[in-house]
Amino acid sequence: MTDSERTWHILLVDDEEAITANLAPFLERAGFKVSIATDGAQALDRVQHTPPDLIVMDVLMPHLDGREALRRLRRSNNWLPVILLTQVGESIERAMALEEGADDYLNKPFDPYELTARIKAVLRRTRPGQPPLATAARLISGDLSFDRRTHRVYLAAQEIMLTPKAVALLEYLLTHPDELLTRDRLLEAVWGWDYPAGTRTVDTRIAELRRALNDDVNDPRYIETAPSEGYRFVGKVEGSA
Repeated sequence: MTDSERTWHILLVDDEEAITANLAPFLERAGFKVSIATDGAQALDRVQHTPPDLIVMDVLMPHLDGREALRRLRRSNNWLPVILLTQVGESIERAMALEEGADDYLNKPFDPYELTARIKAVLRRTRPGQPPLATAARLISGDLSFDRRTHRVYLAAQEIMLTPKAVALLEYLLTHPDELLTRDRLLEAVWGWDYPAGTRTVDTRIAELRRALNDDVNDPRYIETAPSEGYRFVGKVEGSA
């Protein structure tokens, strides 16, 4: 059976019945099989007995919150893909979610169509039994290498100089390969939802990256433009410790 023929099993974890009662049927209409848990402890029990293909989990829940449930999964070397639903848009919240092993995050309130797109993107890039790219210390794509501990970027073993925002933008692109990323999403993820800048800011830093990487806009090895939509990192990305 190919991935396109498979029915993916999603575990939806949220203590708000108003959310699960509406979101579960929506995901089922999108072609997923959906199970529900109301807190982190129940989610861990479901994972042990009937492992899903992906977990969508709220952070703020009683008994055992989503972040602690995620920590326990990762400590047990369980790398089931997890998308966290957060209620804080600050960059520190996003960074913590990814450093603790989340594959992606989405701020509440969110568009269910956006969640569906995120689920499909995470399932495409998931490496079975391996940590998500978001936890890798080094990201590699062909001649391009990004050291996340030092925030240094190398091309063909030579360090290239980038502005801090270009480095942050490249990191986000590398951890979301083959995913169409809108300018608004990149602006929120890299600059912050309340940053006083327009989407042209994203275009400027993309242009900087292309110059530094010698990437041809008409025949890209790394960053592809989706006209009127956004950008996509098209190179194959590998993570290492």
